[in-house]
Amino acid sequence: MAVTILIADDEPNQLELLSYNLGQSGFVVLQAMDGHDALRQIEEHHPDLVILDWMMPHMSGIELCRALRSRADTKLLPVIILSARGEEGDRTLGLDTGADDYMSKPFSPRELVSRVKALLRRSRPALMNDTLEFEDLQLFPSRMEVHRAGQMVPLGPKEFRLLSILIERPGQVFSRAQLLDLVWGHGVYVEERTVDVHLSRLRKAINKPDGRAEMPNLIRTVRGSGYALRAPH
Repeated sequence: MAVTILIADDEPNQLELLSYNLGQSGFVVLQAMDGHDALRQIEEHHPDLVILDWMMPHMSGIELCRALRSRADTKLLPVIILSARGEEGDRTLGLDTGADDYMSKPFSPRELVSRVKALLRRSRPALMNDTLEFEDLQLFPSRMEVHRAGQMVPLGPKEFRLLSILIERPGQVFSRAQLLDLVWGHGVYVEERTVDVHLSRLRKAINKPDGRAEMPNLIRTVRGSGYALRAPH
């Protein structure tokens, strides 16, 4: 599964230069020229990391970062702020707003690529690995495959996405509303019961990979809270 990065910058030359360098490093790159377009693409494409220029028309990088941190589906989205403002107070403001990193212009594109990789290793280590494991469950992001006890488990796209979210943070409880935002997207009207339906399919698939023998349940319902991936009792 390729890692997707969105870059929002209203300077075309800078946008193309950074996009080229990140593309050469194996990332899928989305581009936006202003804050509103960046927010629309974040809602539509769910990038794994965003790079925001401070000064943009319609919505600044700082305003967009603040908006992302206020929403359940993007609260943990890694954010790097770029700015020609290099004063300590500006850097502090950017980080206090919720940015994970701050780079002052001018900077080397190679340094940006290195910082992107370092931030992904810290915040989304699962994306930098080819295999995610929990108990006897294995998920291969790049191949979009799941195995249970060595046996392949066929999953639909929504079930695969749900399992990816749960296995990235085993033990963490996700509410139905959080899973709706993370899988279907913010602002898309889907009944909460839809989450239950897809999780039921996911449970059935990974609990009976061969269609016969029932295996221990790994997806636990936490009454009144949501769902979590937990080891069987």
